[in-house]
Amino acid sequence: MTITKQIAAVTGVSHENGIGAATCKKLAEQGCSIFFTHYQSEEDWAHAFQEEIRNKGVSCESMEVDLSEVYAYKNILNTVTSSIGIPSILVNNAAHSTRDGYRKLTPEIIDKHYQVNMRQTMMLSVEFARQLEEAEKKDGRIIHLTSGQAQGPMIEELAYGATKGAISAFTLTLSAEVAPIGITVNAVNPGPTDTGWMNEKLKKKLESKFLSGRIGQPMDAAKLIAFLASEEAAWITGQVINSEGGFLRE
Repeated sequence: MTITKQIAAVTGVSHENGIGAATCKKLAEQGCSIFFTHYQSEEDWAHAFQEEIRNKGVSCESMEVDLSEVYAYKNILNTVTSSIGIPSILVNNAAHSTRDGYRKLTPEIIDKHYQVNMRQTMMLSVEFARQLEEAEKKDGRIIHLTSGQAQGPMIEELAYGATKGAISAFTLTLSAEVAPIGITVNAVNPGPTDTGWMNEKLKKKLESKFLSGRIGQPMDAAKLIAFLASEEAAWITGQVINSEGGFLRE
């Protein structure tokens, strides 16, 4: 896949086992320079991961940022541009999620989900597009992470499901707006993925629901994201791709 000499900004890379970390590794292996954001991760880990990416022969910079802050998106894009250049790939991987349900849901819970999952994703995306347009660059890629909100209910995750569902609608409309300036916009639903949040009991319960015979791994999502970021995917836009290994939801 052709991604060489591109710059990717990836949000939500705060631990080794996440989809964000796997995405950075996969893009770097394809020759793409990386800028990643993290939050409340161990400082030593972030520095070590940065060096790991650099050892793949590409540039890598990072920053700690709280995505609930209103203008975090400007800070991110200004920092990546000043440190390694204007990014042509944006991966909105960061997300906020807590258990709620109708008995627990409060305005504060809704606001926190909105700030990270909707506002920051949307503003990063449009500012990214404006920046590329102003620089007269073509072939930009915006890739969101969703969680299959159109595939079935997410019990006790009302705020998360609603805000992530909004990103699917945003993907379709933004893709139409920025297609004339050469930017594609897609979303990936990786299904249940073993990023460290599953206990053994839950793993056993979920395994039987995967027709492919195993639970999804972070690199499964990363490979699809890398494809969507490549030149080969230039004709794909406005899509929410459910890459779940045949996961059954009944």
